[in-house]
Amino acid sequence: MAIQLWETVKESITAYTGLSPATFFTVLALGLTLYYVLSSLFGSSDAGRGRGHASEEQMEPLPPPVQLGEVTAEELKLYDGSDSKKPLLMAIKGQIYDVTQSRMFYGPGGPYALFAGKDASRALAKMSFEDKDLNGDLTGLGVFEMEALQDWEYKFMSKYVKVGTVKAAIPVNDGATESEATRVEAAEDHAAKLAEDGPPETAPKETEETTTAAADVDVEKKE
Repeated sequence: MAIQLWETVKESITAYTGLSPATFFTVLALGLTLYYVLSSLFGSSDAGRGRGHASEEQMEPLPPPVQLGEVTAEELKLYDGSDSKKPLLMAIKGQIYDVTQSRMFYGPGGPYALFAGKDASRALAKMSFEDKDLNGDLTGLGVFEMEALQDWEYKFMSKYVKVGTVKAAIPVNDGATESEATRVEAAEDHAAKLAEDGPPETAPKETEETTTAAADVDVEKKE
């Protein structure tokens, strides 16, 4: 039964196409292969364009950098990326830069997220991720560490917009303060003592001595 059906099919192919069954199936296979190849090419291209448009629609344009002026270190911490509505800021050598465009690096979950919202000069110079180095103190750094920090600064200056500066903290010298306070206290005590004792008795003594001398002169004249 199957053999008779196959023979009928071969005769029909030959009758309608003028091709042998082998040639017919070869042409059919090539046509299907070509169809699938073209479909995959044009289909993937259309899908890629669709995904590209979708990603462009999802990406919102970055807001223009906002100039902050001079802020304190505590105020700078408000821009560490925890609030997505605020710009992402970071400082080097007291200069604040807007690094919002590199949120994948400096934002939450990024490899350098601990630098955001801080002056990370010391940490960048030492390539350190320790909390004790997350500050702008450059004392004690070596030549190579300062050169590394300079490279970081050049990179930030060329890539990011400067939006402000970190207000420098006024160093407090305890020894000098105590010494000055001691001097002021001593001066105040001396002034208070003079006020209690009254004016010096130098003038009365001089008057008494003058009177005595004048009396001696009179005695000599009488003699």
